[in-house]
Amino acid sequence: MKPVNLNQARKAKDRAAAKARADANAVRFGRTKAERLLDAAREKQAQDRLSQLKFDDED
Repeated sequence: MKPVNLNQARKAKDRAAAKARADANAVRFGRTKAERLLDAAREKQAQDRLSQLKFDDED
């Protein structure tokens, strides 16, 4: 039977748990780059449209 380094085993277990947690968060909160760019373009378009509808203050 080969001896097991408990420190390495603990760290490997922690890394596996962190990877599983990261994967779960990526599924819950992750968005693709295309989705982020689409949202940014829509937001810019909405801001541009809003600024076109504003009246300029004429003193």
